Amino acid sequence: MACESDCNSCSAACSNNPPADIEDFKAEAQRLQARVNELEARLSEQTSNANSIPPTGDATPKRPLRSAAWFDRPDDRTQQILYIERYLNYGMTKEELLSGKPIIGIAQSGSDIAACNRHHQVLAKRVREGIRSAGGIAFEFPTHPIQETSRRPTATLDRNLAYLSLVELLYAYPFDGVVLLTGCDKTTPACLMAAATMNIPAICLNVGPMLNGWAKGERMGSGGVVWQARELHAAGLIGDDQVTEMVASGTPSVGHCNTMGTASTMNALAEALGMALPGSAAIPAPYRERAQTAYFTGERIVAMVHEDLKPSDILTREAFENAIVANTAIGGSTNAPIHLNAIAKHIGVPLDLDDWDRIGFEIPLLLNMMPAGDRLGEDYYRAGGLPAVLAELLEAGALPHPGAVTVNGRSIGEDVKGKATWDRQTIYPFADPLKLNAGFVHLRGTLFDSAIMKTSVISPAFRTAFLENPKDPNAFEGKVAVFDGPEDYHKNVDKASIDERTILVMRGVGPLGYPGAAEVVNMRAPGDLLKRGVSDLPCIGDGRQSGTSGSPSILNATPEAADGGNLALLEDGDVIRVDLNKRRVDILISDEELAARRMALDANGGYKCPPSHTPWQDIFRREVGGLSEGMVLKRAPMFQRVAQNFPPPRDNH
Repeated sequence: MACESDCNSCSAACSNNPPADIEDFKAEAQRLQARVNELEARLSEQTSNANSIPPTGDATPKRPLRSAAWFDRPDDRTQQILYIERYLNYGMTKEELLSGKPIIGIAQSGSDIAACNRHHQVLAKRVREGIRSAGGIAFEFPTHPIQETSRRPTATLDRNLAYLSLVELLYAYPFDGVVLLTGCDKTTPACLMAAATMNIPAICLNVGPMLNGWAKGERMGSGGVVWQARELHAAGLIGDDQVTEMVASGTPSVGHCNTMGTASTMNALAEALGMALPGSAAIPAPYRERAQTAYFTGERIVAMVHEDLKPSDILTREAFENAIVANTAIGGSTNAPIHLNAIAKHIGVPLDLDDWDRIGFEIPLLLNMMPAGDRLGEDYYRAGGLPAVLAELLEAGALPHPGAVTVNGRSIGEDVKGKATWDRQTIYPFADPLKLNAGFVHLRGTLFDSAIMKTSVISPAFRTAFLENPKDPNAFEGKVAVFDGPEDYHKNVDKASIDERTILVMRGVGPLGYPGAAEVVNMRAPGDLLKRGVSDLPCIGDGRQSGTSGSPSILNATPEAADGGNLALLEDGDVIRVDLNKRRVDILISDEELAARRMALDANGGYKCPPSHTPWQDIFRREVGGLSEGMVLKRAPMFQRVAQNFPPPRDNH
């Protein structure tokens, strides 16, 4: 059959196609093969980008494996046998342990008692499979559990305890690398602090946020719904049973808080620091992508061991500056400076609260997510997660260091370029943000040496009432109502002399006073004011508040009352001046009066706080620093890059 048109260079065997020279066929085959090679290369690159994992390349480690000090002992084969033999009793083989493959730890933070991270018991199986597929051997082990909602007196006590125990585990056992299973608030900084101290290849895997909560057609955010329910209950609008139903509606699935509280914040910042695979932090816990990311994380840690890619290569000053900017753009928690400054101390990077103000304050709020917005974790993930936020910053030239390296071996700029969102109701454009100048302000004055205020949650009502006096912009004065801890507050808030201009102060709730710096500075207005529609009063405290809270409080005041801070000298009715432009908070009483109060306080034995109830509380109080310094154990930053600066531990027998 003849073709209807001129064949030109067509090679089909039609009746009117003249015979071609054999050399033409060879040339055509070469062209086709070159095209196939090009397409295969592009497909490989796209697959690699989709999985956020570069090719592993040469599987030969750049250095001898640390585990060889346990499992490859030509100097003492009997000692080698001792280190191996008990792992054989549950089915591991001598061949595996003597294979020279990397030994990868899986730091398991999930358990029945740690409900927010419990889903990691499922995800760890996929991590293990990824490790095995990449040629590693997985050892899963438990970390000290931390559950924000049930640990008393506060889960903050556990951050440093979990840090200590994880450092000791990573040092004492034959790990070449570790997957850090993070999630609920304090687990993420505890793991990153330990990884920084030990400095073996490490990568974070977040458990993921819960699914969106819903009630009566409206989104209900975990954590934040508690504060809403408390206000409605105090105003007499709902009863006890309705409080339970309302709060439970915000927690519909496995995972951590679905709001931009401390859990979502710290896992986003782990990603912004470069310590987690790009796009991994925001994936909801029940989504299939979460388990897929667990597998990729397991694969990647083996490659990191071969590449000798360590926390000290990633957690640079540039990475921390990127994280500060990211925190403002997502409306991150007031607990972020405490934890990020602690991580920086353990890796040896200078970082302070002035950096947070200088680098982060003028960045706009881009993410519309509770408590600074009205959306939740699923919306955030579907809009592109942190890469979409960072893409906005990158495009605007506002990401300070796009060349900072991440766990996948590429730069953070390469990871997020072109990832801008299509959902402009969830992630706003940099040029038209949700709010301008949305970072933290670092405050000083005669009331304290250091405290922070989160500006992204300042409501229109609060701004109108306190910050829009044309004769005194961004400043206000008010009498204080002082509470010595949450018990005093709950007992007396509805009886105290409080009006719509009163400043609520809570003291005795810092690292030493509580102990542990509890999240109790979430102070609502009295019931009579709530009934009149007044819900936002200024709050000041030497403790913390939940990252899910929308209250524009002045927090983390240092030194705290229990450490001799001037908060201990305040009395009901004293007048305080807050000036955000000057970054000051001052007590408007004379120096002579302050000195007299100080003398009387000292004569009475100082500020009174509860005694330590456990050995750890006593150790914590003796060894811990203030919130402005990251609340780290004072001597712990002496120990850095342990894997490089110290030999393997001495033999045990």
